[in-house]
Amino acid sequence: SIDQHGISLNTLYTRSEPRTRSKAEPNPPSGALLVVKDSLDGMFGAWVGEGIIKGQNGFYGSGEAFLWRYRTDASPPLEVYKWSGKNDYVVLCDPDFISFGGGDGHYGLYIDSSLLEGSSAPCPTFDNPVLCTRPSSHAGAGMGKKDVSFECVGLEVWGIGPG
Repeated sequence: SIDQHGISLNTLYTRSEPRTRSKAEPNPPSGALLVVKDSLDGMFGAWVGEGIIKGQNGFYGSGEAFLWRYRTDASPPLEVYKWSGKNDYVVLCDPDFISFGGGDGHYGLYIDSSLLEGSSAPCPTFDNPVLCTRPSSHAGAGMGKKDVSFECVGLEVWGIGPG
């Protein structure tokens, strides 16, 4: 969390590294659930079955990955955007940013190295809409191809599932 561990992408990568099996932890978590809260109270994120792993030299991930958003004005409130199979741009762990989904020049979810700024746009990988809360000036923009920027006020990564 940025509250406990600061605003550093490098720290996020280090703390999210897959743990090796040991007697004390025979089945460490392998997947990662990323949760973002934006300054307009939007909540959204990503699931990656392989976890968050820096140094992969490009995109990685599988069809198990998905993007999601939680909306109090929708029924059901949890919307999940599964891998579409259109491309393999699932996760990119770059030293300067982390992104989920891509294609057509846009990321489904992008967070910069400060963990304070990001953007979301529809992308072919997950056929998702913009995930973050749109400022009222963008209301009604629908599924357009424009990136919507957000201020990140909360970020958590949880390791889930046996390795």
